[in-house]
Parts: sequence; structure tokens; C-alpha cells
Amino acid sequence: MKVRTRFAPSPTGYMHIGNLRTALYTYLIAKQNGGEFILRIEDTDRARYVDGAVDVIYRSLELAGLKWDEGPDKGGDYGPYLQSERMQLYGRYALQLIEHGSAYRCFCAHSDAADTQSVDLSGSETFHNPADKCPCRNLTDAQVSERTAAGETYVIRQKMPLDGTVVFTDEIYGEIETPCDTLDDQVLIKSDGMPTYNFANVIDDHLMEITHIVRGNEYLSSTPKYNLLYKAFGWDIPVYIHCAHVMKDKNAKLSKRDGHASFEDLLALGFLPEAVVNYTALLGWAPKTENEFFTLEELVNEFSIDGMSKSPAIFDMMKLKAFNAEYIRRMSLEQFMDKSVPIIKNAVGKEIDCAMLCKVLQPRTELFTDIAQQVDFIAELPDYDIELYTHKKMKTNPEIALDVLKRVLPLLQANENWTEETVHEILFGLIEEMGVKNGVVLWSVRTALAGKPVTPGGAAELCVILGKEESVERIRKGIFKLSQF
Repeated sequence: MKVRTRFAPSPTGYMHIGNLRTALYTYLIAKQNGGEFILRIEDTDRARYVDGAVDVIYRSLELAGLKWDEGPDKGGDYGPYLQSERMQLYGRYALQLIEHGSAYRCFCAHSDAADTQSVDLSGSETFHNPADKCPCRNLTDAQVSERTAAGETYVIRQKMPLDGTVVFTDEIYGEIETPCDTLDDQVLIKSDGMPTYNFANVIDDHLMEITHIVRGNEYLSSTPKYNLLYKAFGWDIPVYIHCAHVMKDKNAKLSKRDGHASFEDLLALGFLPEAVVNYTALLGWAPKTENEFFTLEELVNEFSIDGMSKSPAIFDMMKLKAFNAEYIRRMSLEQFMDKSVPIIKNAVGKEIDCAMLCKVLQPRTELFTDIAQQVDFIAELPDYDIELYTHKKMKTNPEIALDVLKRVLPLLQANENWTEETVHEILFGLIEEMGVKNGVVLWSVRTALAGKPVTPGGAAELCVILGKEESVERIRKGIFKLSQF
């Protein structure tokens, strides 16, 4: 059996991290089994449809590296891959169910309000539903014909068995048994002829020969109903993998509505796509080794369904930042410069030694969007308070710093070969001459050069980045500032 998986998002405007994880796991299961990863867009809920959202789905999957084998933009033997273009399919399958006795026409006034999705979103693993059964279940063919001829509108409902149980196996949750008398007669086709989500996805998954279905565990309660549909049609039931929720904390799910980041939001914040994908893989899956850093290709080899957890995964922004920082550190200097130099030039607005700056920035960068704030002092020395020269650990204060700057200024002015090595020699020569700890000189000089408590690089490196003329001028300004008090 060839493995075929599908990612079937609704075009609602963004790629939630939970959606990205579903797509990733779906992709990994397909690729590690030599199978096919299919993209299907479930766009029949027009009330939630957002213009441009399909392009967001394409773009997000491409940035994540999840290349689909079949889809709306690529075609394939099982299309169309936009659910809205498959509308003609569902009615005839609903009629088959009526003929089989597994569905019926319901004329009740409340029917349309009963379901558009019919998914229990509570996350509960119990399957309790109202046991009341619709009186339309027992209408004769003649009664149905009479009411339809009279122009009465109806929905088509699934006719649940009144006794027995539905048993299915989920790869994460194991065997689940549900009494049939707890299942409601869900709507399959609405009065306007549109299929509900619960019906359309079963039909589409079968027709597209989907073998493995990855989705959130909120669909566990609907799976018995799906399986009764498969059974009624005589179709093979796919392998189910239901994932626990991605949470913002122990009590609340991660939600875009609450201001939590989507995949594209994270990229806009400066996260690397590969870092986000790597971290997302670990939200509910544990590798068999202590290593946590994987390329997408490595994830294909390392991922396993038996490593997935029933427990909710908590999205930790700080851990994601640590992942991102590690990915940045693993870049070559050239790769780091490709991404950071345009940011630096925009922030600084003048020619500087970008190679030296990038060399000191790279190990100190968590997000590329942090770079502008780290280098803003290069464009213009901030108007800092002289208390910045006070540092207990460095054993310095404004009075000591003034002495340091007066001593270092002529030494730097006399330096004709302006390199990191020569500046380093001057600074450490002064340290030895003064008989003080390194920080007394280095903190004082660095403060004069940057006017900030945190900088990318130390005093010698900043001198090279700023250049001789600017470095000397800033030390003069530091002397003047300190001399006023």
C-alpha cells in the first residue's frame, strides 16, 4: 500500500503553529515511507473564507520547505484539490447512503442550525451527545416524496445505529470504543445542498486514496461517525494520528485571536524558517536521541509516530529564540552577512567595516530583527548619562573613567596602523601601566565609544568598527562629558 497523506487547511488568513505542525507531521509520515504529500484546500465555509489566504498557505508551506506532490496549483490524478470545485460529488454519495439506509432526509425547522462543522472543539475524549433521535428517521418513502413535492426544505442526516459500539484505533490514543446511542445524527448535506465538513472530508479522503490522517485531537469525538460512513460505503478506514493541542500555557491553547504568533508572524519577528520548523517538530514529538537540532531531511529519517505524546505541548517563545540563536551561530560568516548587512546598512546609514561587525554580532544575535537596535550607536553616539561609567564589577566610576580616557586618547591618536591587534595592544599596555583590572580600562573606553551598557564586541573591536577618526572623536566627547561634573 502506497502511503498518501494530506494537509487540508481552511483558507482563514494565517498559518497557525498548530496547523504548521499538522502539515509537518503529515509531510514527514509521507516522505519517510516513500509516499505522497497532498495539499487540499477546504474552502466551502465561505463565512470564514479570507481573500488571499490560499496564497498564505502556499507561501507558508514553501518557506517551511514542505513541498506537496499534488495540489490546486500542481494538479494530480485525484483532483480537483479545491473543495469548492468538488461540489457535484457529495450529493450523489449522500443519496447512496439514503438508499443504503445509513442516512435520511430531515425536514425539521432547526436542522440547518444544527451543523456546519459538527466538530466537538472541547478536546474531550468522551463522546456524549444528546440521545434524542429525529422523528424524520422513520418517515416512509411516500411521506418523504410528499413533503419534497410540497417544496419543504430538508437536510440529509447520517442515521446512527441505535445500539452497538464503534471501535477504532488511533496511533497515539490507542483503542477507543464509543456506544452508538451516544452519537447524534449529524448533518451531511445542508438545505442549500452544501456538504458539511464532516461529510466532505470523508468523501475526499477516500477518493484521494488517503491512507494516513493527521489532525488535532478535537476530532477524536467525530471519528466514530466518520468510521460509520466508511463502513456504510464499504471503504477501507485510514490510519488515524490525532495530535494533542499546542498550548500557550498549562491552561490555554495557543490562539491567533489572543495575539499569538502565526508562522508568518514569527518570520516577520526575525525567526528563521528552519528554526521554527525544527522547534515545531518537537511540540508533541520526542526524538530517540538527546539531539534536538534537525534539518528537514534529518527529520524525515528521525521522526516516528511512536515518539508522539498524548500530552499537550507548550509553545515557549524563549526556547524558540534559543533555537533560532543556535541556527544563527551555525551559519557561516558569509551566510550571516548576506542576511545582516542590509539591516546594518539601513540602521547605520554610513560605510563601516561590516565584516568585523558581523563577526562580533553573530554569536550575540538571537533574531535578525534585533540587529538594528544593537548597532544604532554606530550611526550616532547616544546622549548617555555619566553614571554609565560606574560599574562595581569592573571597579570603575566617572572619576576613574576620566583618567583612563585622558591616558588612552594620545595613545590611540598616535596609532598609525589601525587594526584590532594594535588597538588591543594599546589598551592592554595601558592596563599594565596603570596596574588595574582589565575592566577598568575596557569598560571606560567601550562606554565612551558606544554610550550603551551592552554592545556587540569589546573596546578594541568597536574601535575598528567605528574607525580611528570616529573613535578618537568619541573619546574626546567622553572626556568633555566627564569633565563637566
